[in-house]
Amino acid sequence: MSLLADWQIIEYVQKHQMIDPFEPGQVRQAPDGRKLVSYGTSSYGYDIRCAPEFKVFTNIYSTVVDPKAFDPKSFVDIESDVCIIPPNSFALARTVEYFRIPRNILTICLGKSTYARCGIIVNVTPFEPEWEGYVTLEFSNTTPLPAKIYAGEGCAQVLFFEASAECKTSYKDRNGKYQGQRGVTLPKA
Repeated sequence: MSLLADWQIIEYVQKHQMIDPFEPGQVRQAPDGRKLVSYGTSSYGYDIRCAPEFKVFTNIYSTVVDPKAFDPKSFVDIESDVCIIPPNSFALARTVEYFRIPRNILTICLGKSTYARCGIIVNVTPFEPEWEGYVTLEFSNTTPLPAKIYAGEGCAQVLFFEASAECKTSYKDRNGKYQGQRGVTLPKA
C-alpha cells in the first residue's frame, strides 16, 4: 500500500472524479484578502473544507447518547459561516467536497494542526473503497472555553492510500449504511 503524492491525487480526480469541487493547489487567502485556514491539494493529501451546516450538541432535553437509538433532539441545527461550539462540547458538520473513492483506495483523515493547537479535535473515520458522499465531520471542543469553527475553510487533511490489490468486497458491494450521504448524517444502527 502506498501513499498518493499530489500529482497522483490530481490524476485520480481527473480519472475518477474523486473530489468535487476540487482545488488542485493550496488556497490560503480569500479573494478579498482575508487569511483562511488552508484547503486544497497538499504534498501528500487533500485539505477538506467544512460546509456551513452544523449540528451542535445540546443537553437541553437531557437525553442519553445511544449510538443504536440516537435521538436527533440531541443537536441544534445551525446554518452559518461560523459555528461556536460550547466548552467541552461537540458538533457535527459536513464537507464542502463530495467524494467518490475508487475501489483500490482507502483514506485516513486527520484534523489540521491549526484547530488541534486550539484544543479542537476533528475526527473522521476512514473512507472505504467505493464509498461516496459528503463526509460527516466530528468536532470536539476539549477546552473550557467556547471554540469557533469556520465554514468554507480547511479543517482536516485526507491521506489517500493505494492498495497493491483490489479488495474482494467494497463498501458499495456490501451496501454500507452511509453510502451516498448528502447532509450532516447522524449515527445509524
